[in-house]
Amino acid sequence: MNDKRFDLIVVGSGIAGLAHAWMGLRRGLRVALIERDHRCVGASIRNFGFVTVTGQRAGDTWRRARRSRDLWAELAPQAGIPIVHQGLWVVAQRARALDVLAEFVGTEMGERCELHRGQAWGARMPSLKSDGVAGALYSPHELRVESREAIPALARWLQAQGVRFIWGQEVLGIEGSTVHGAQGQWTAERIVVCPGTELNGVARRLLPDHALRLTRLQMLRVRPSAGLRLGAAVMSDLSLVRYHGYADLASSAPLLEQLRAECGPSLDDGIHLIAVQSADGTLVVGDSHHPHATPEPFASEAVDERILGHLHEVVGLDRCEVVERWTGVYPTGHGADALIHAPADHLRLALVTSGTGASTAFGIAEDVFAGW
Repeated sequence: MNDKRFDLIVVGSGIAGLAHAWMGLRRGLRVALIERDHRCVGASIRNFGFVTVTGQRAGDTWRRARRSRDLWAELAPQAGIPIVHQGLWVVAQRARALDVLAEFVGTEMGERCELHRGQAWGARMPSLKSDGVAGALYSPHELRVESREAIPALARWLQAQGVRFIWGQEVLGIEGSTVHGAQGQWTAERIVVCPGTELNGVARRLLPDHALRLTRLQMLRVRPSAGLRLGAAVMSDLSLVRYHGYADLASSAPLLEQLRAECGPSLDDGIHLIAVQSADGTLVVGDSHHPHATPEPFASEAVDERILGHLHEVVGLDRCEVVERWTGVYPTGHGADALIHAPADHLRLALVTSGTGASTAFGIAEDVFAGW
């Protein structure tokens, strides 16, 4: 069998690349995946591992998130990837935040979500602060994996299923059906480029007219007091003016006005609280958003402190030990949450441009093949 010729070549080993490799495999194609690094170290492992459905932008993003959630649930047991927890609580600290949630549950996207007014819901989530808040929303739709473990586990499983992984090979160019690497070349009837944050290499040649930028985020892992259990992901008011499924509602404008007055610096830093829990009890907490063509590599302690401050407002923590800090980067600037480009009949470029890779990549990959 020729190890230089394939039915499908995927460039990039992030979640988008892995999703396309899986979709090719499901269609019986002989698949190779080429990655410049020796393992995935980018945005796909520097996140929450949180497959978010509720609050995603209406339309394709929400549809892809629902489909990706279902595909994660199908794939995870096959690949030996644990589902760490399921569901989402959005705590409405302010009355205007509850107005947004009330409007949201009246939409198609609010189906099966529970709106709780007042504080009685706190009995179901004793680790969250319910005293003095306006209410909360519970969504059953979300699930979470541990991304830094799930991504390599998925790659190993795909390799065991027959995907050929070519690690440590920078793709320098694509000519017709030939992919030119730094130390070799390969051919395929179909090629999918999933560049992630590598926008100035082969992606720049395929996307000359797209003014994409990068957004840097800050995240932390904290060790809470012994015994604290969330059992679901947690968000709060700032998420309601950032996630388009909420922010595009009419009731979000008064909330944004109030948040500007009360926590302007957090809005300036693009902070909105997400907290998820790992199997060892630690919490992954974030995040912030700072766009730039070339983001700074240095994290700000002031931003981390603001993130932790919002965590303490929502989660009942006696103490909070920071055990890890990191930055992540993802592309933005397309005006939508994903970019699918067809430079040629046999060639596709698929790029998540919103930081929703874990939530939508499988749905994006299905759309790519469905339209091919």
